[in-house]
Amino acid sequence: MALAPVLLLSLVLHAFIGWRVAPDLATVNMALGTSLWVALLISALLVPLGLLARIVAKPPLSEWLTWLGLLCMGLFSSLLVLTVLRELLLALAWLVDAASPGSVSLAHLHTETALALPILALLATALGFWNARRTAAVVQVDVPIANLPETLQGFTVAQISDIHVGPTIKTRYVQRIVDRVNGLNANLIAITGDLVDGSVNELGHHIQPLSQLSSTHGTFFVTGNHEYYSGAHSWITALRSLGVRVLMNEHVLIHHSTDTQDPEPAVVVVAGVADYNAHYFDKSHRSDPQKALEGAPEHAVFKLLLAHQPRSAEAASQAGFDLQLSGHTHGGQFWPWNHFVRLQQPFTAGLHKLRDLWVYTSRGTGYWGPPKRFGAPSEITQLRLVRA
Repeated sequence: MALAPVLLLSLVLHAFIGWRVAPDLATVNMALGTSLWVALLISALLVPLGLLARIVAKPPLSEWLTWLGLLCMGLFSSLLVLTVLRELLLALAWLVDAASPGSVSLAHLHTETALALPILALLATALGFWNARRTAAVVQVDVPIANLPETLQGFTVAQISDIHVGPTIKTRYVQRIVDRVNGLNANLIAITGDLVDGSVNELGHHIQPLSQLSSTHGTFFVTGNHEYYSGAHSWITALRSLGVRVLMNEHVLIHHSTDTQDPEPAVVVVAGVADYNAHYFDKSHRSDPQKALEGAPEHAVFKLLLAHQPRSAEAASQAGFDLQLSGHTHGGQFWPWNHFVRLQQPFTAGLHKLRDLWVYTSRGTGYWGPPKRFGAPSEITQLRLVRA
């Protein structure tokens, strides 16, 4: 990614905000209008550096630039969205006033909305920062399964997804997640991709807490698209060295019993596929739910698929899985982008049914880019199987 075009785009979009808002602020106080222009110029310069800091500078300067740039990016997003909404409101008010002259005080509306806009953007960014940086809350989800044997009644899967260890998410953040997951005493732990944003050399030591994850049947991982941007093969090796089972279009069988008196443990298939778009990076990693289930015994009572993107659901349903766990969407991460996710993915967040297949889409346990979550809180999910 080149700096010049990103900087130009940033300057143009920030200038649009200033052009539409600063003059109305200046009618209240010239210093307010000038301050907005200065803040927008600083933000326009910092936003590209937040994305490219590791290219243009070395630590610790690159880390500071990343933090400042990504914080500005989150604020800029809210400013831009609110500016567009303000334009729509002002246009509507103009139409009402044209139809009924004097019914709307246009000058007053221009001033009040200009004053409110930066305040609302700052509040949304501050709350979004708090939501992003806190340890994800546990979301409890019951999944009703037809003909579920008594042995699997209450079987739990702890799902974490889309942590995005990278420029602003490091060891301590990951450690807090691991501690909370271990407190759930789950039967199985699933990590559904986009764990990292960077190379093993840069970030390998920050995922070390994952080796502490504890459950009855172990921890399983599938690749997300960001693993392929970051050197998927190296990350697969690194995760396996931590005791995490990486599933690449394959499955394992687990035998679960609630106590030693059970006459016969329940056989559960735990399968995983590579990311939906993995074949663009490595043809041998083409995502294939049908292949992941090949050779599974007919007497398996429950078939679970880990697939990073919800788009795998159609193939998973045809293959005969009972439940698919996915992530990728972040639930939109912050408003209003949650409304656009459905243009690319069949499900944005939560539990949904596709014919006989249940699909649970996590909002993610970390965040990508701006440290901001607004209207789409992060989550650690505890899914519990119950009899339908």
